[in-house]
Amino acid sequence: MTGMIKTQSLFKYKTIRGPLHKAPAILKLLLLLPISIFCMSLPPMWLGVGIFAAIIAAFFAGFTLREQLTDIKPAILYTVLMYMLSVLANFSDYLAETAAQSFTAVVLLPRSDYLRISLRLVLIVQISALLFRTTSSLELRDAVRRIFPKSRLAQNISVFLSFIPEIFVNWSIINMAYKARGGKKGPAMIKTVVFILISLNMEKAAVKAKALAARNGGLK
Repeated sequence: MTGMIKTQSLFKYKTIRGPLHKAPAILKLLLLLPISIFCMSLPPMWLGVGIFAAIIAAFFAGFTLREQLTDIKPAILYTVLMYMLSVLANFSDYLAETAAQSFTAVVLLPRSDYLRISLRLVLIVQISALLFRTTSSLELRDAVRRIFPKSRLAQNISVFLSFIPEIFVNWSIINMAYKARGGKKGPAMIKTVVFILISLNMEKAAVKAKALAARNGGLK
């Protein structure tokens, strides 16, 4: 018996028609930058409120919990790294102040600056996921062309935006193929998978560049 394996990739467009899907793509694009800048200025408590609001919005848009976790996985890994650095910095300061006389649990608490950076990243990733999962590549290209009519910049931006979800789709496919052949996690996996990912994406980028050149009359 054969079956299809569904890949879970970051920022992959979801074809269901939720409330955010019906919103104009140009409106979502124009709101993305100011909302992101506003979120960068929020204190940790309000960043937490924003993350919770983004989770609720994602559920209303039809995203499953698994899809949301897939989108923020890189941000979670970065947050874990930031927490480890925070503990290391706390421990270093603690040793300098107390001469290692005793240990306190305060060392394990995250520093406010590290916490804020991590929360910012999670929220920005969530906002980006809401855009890419509710807006198709065609809608993004059309919205960019309306913002920058008859501009070469519009073509470059639209290609860049449509290329972001494609990179993560390729990563998921290559990663699954590597594991299906008995590949193990470690430096060898990173070396193999990343090399194939870069090669594949460069090839696809070259194809897109030729298509754009042909559209602009660059190819004879």
